[in-house]
Amino acid sequence: MMKKLLHNTPFSVLDLATVIEGKTPADTFKNSADLAQHAEKWGYNRYWLAEHHNMISVASSATAVVIGHIAAATKTMRIGSGGIMLPNHSPLIIAEQFGTLESLFPGRIDLGLGRAPGTDQVTAMAIRGERFSAANNFPQDVLKLQAYFSAENNNSSVRAIPGEGLDIPIWILGSSTDSAHLAAALGLPYAFASHFAPAQFMTAIHIYRQNFKPSDHLKEPYVLACVNVVAADTDAEANRLVTSLYQLFMGIVTGRRRLLQPPVDNMNEIWDVYEEEQASQMLACTFVGSKATIKQELQQFLDKTGVDELMATAHIFEHSARLRSYEILAEVFKTD
Repeated sequence: MMKKLLHNTPFSVLDLATVIEGKTPADTFKNSADLAQHAEKWGYNRYWLAEHHNMISVASSATAVVIGHIAAATKTMRIGSGGIMLPNHSPLIIAEQFGTLESLFPGRIDLGLGRAPGTDQVTAMAIRGERFSAANNFPQDVLKLQAYFSAENNNSSVRAIPGEGLDIPIWILGSSTDSAHLAAALGLPYAFASHFAPAQFMTAIHIYRQNFKPSDHLKEPYVLACVNVVAADTDAEANRLVTSLYQLFMGIVTGRRRLLQPPVDNMNEIWDVYEEEQASQMLACTFVGSKATIKQELQQFLDKTGVDELMATAHIFEHSARLRSYEILAEVFKTD
């Protein structure tokens, strides 16, 4: 197999619609549209948003609505979900929502589907109610969704209007090995959340590739890996900027979630050894540094994993520094 190189690998954005300290979700949406416009200009392939609930630092709970906002602010880049947590919804409603988006922005909408609730168990109960065990029906619900999008569904008593007959690529998302089997069996592209759950990443993509069955949607396995990237003009500046991400994950480890915090000069004054160790395990697929550093480390990651596409998320406090990080990353992919 020919060695994969960064300059011919598609690169994309995962925007977790982060709310930063001192700002509001309205500010987040404005900055997301600005980032998307820049990302489109810099050659990014797609721009995804993710469904989360009851998290003060994530503003994309109404994911389809935010996707529409970003799609309206851009012209050519693919926009989609990474992902919609399908057990939280009726497949028909998702078919209608994404059928509407595809009708408004033809040829540009992706539908990534996850099995997890995207929140804590109490909130999941509030969302799902009597459908609390809906995650067990995830494979069947993906098939229902495919049926609603099919032109052959026009004789059914239940139809997705808009949605029926539209070509909306469906992706299966994973953060463990479970969904690798499903993506392989259905012949769908597979996106892995290695930006926060790297432990089973290599095992999962191996399962997917070994068991992949070609389909009308995809002839060969296609793996997208999401990673954290914090780039700056110098290694020192990037290592300072990434402390906002470290503080965010410290909040996940301790259960004390906050809005995204400004960077600090010394994390050792903030977290203890246990918190650092736990956060570091979750952040194993994190790339921090200057253009030269990022390029070397991402190429090593590509050599190790052989993924077909890289998607980057960046929890950076200052919007201008976040833009610069994505600009540097685009330069990494565009140079030999």
